[in-house]
Amino acid sequence: MRTILIANPKGGSGKTTLATNLAGYLAKQNQRVVMWDLDQQKSSLNWLALRDPELPSISRLGLERDASKGNIKNNDWLVLDSPAGIQGKNLSHALKIAHKIIVPVQPSVFDMVATRDFINRLTEEKTIQRKKSFIGMVGMRVDPRTRAASTLEQFLMQYDLPILTYLRDTMVYVNAAFNGKSIFDLPFYKAEQELVQWQPLTKWVKS
Repeated sequence: MRTILIANPKGGSGKTTLATNLAGYLAKQNQRVVMWDLDQQKSSLNWLALRDPELPSISRLGLERDASKGNIKNNDWLVLDSPAGIQGKNLSHALKIAHKIIVPVQPSVFDMVATRDFINRLTEEKTIQRKKSFIGMVGMRVDPRTRAASTLEQFLMQYDLPILTYLRDTMVYVNAAFNGKSIFDLPFYKAEQELVQWQPLTKWVKS
């Protein structure tokens, strides 16, 4: 089983959007997927509760469940949706089981400052140094025509980490989530641009 951790200590950075849509993509590929929601708000679990049973299946884990127990290892993928402010032992435990880490960043000064401190903390973790866990960056809610987008790109390029993709700010994600869907569950014509933007991200996850 491969584990993908979506993490950024800044609230509202787009972690749940990434986690739910990544889980939806993997399930669409006929993979056995379990979503582990580590956030007290349970946004990912609430999304799963809205999901039509006829859609590709995604299993669920809440805060109370220890991923080292039970039969979740029978799955192909574990997607971890982490809470804002994750740190200390909780962060260390998540890093120990993660094969890859995705860090979403929005084009705001607050998000960039929080992300800078987080990446510095990540690179100091013994687990990262020992396992050489892969970390990828994703620009969230980005309008490429804006100065904020250029500033975000310059910020991300200072790190020796792959910039996987930039995802635009669109209601496609919001409308899909209302029905427990990912963009990969929508008709192609409704999410064509989003699907193109996700291609380098999904390729990196599966590499």
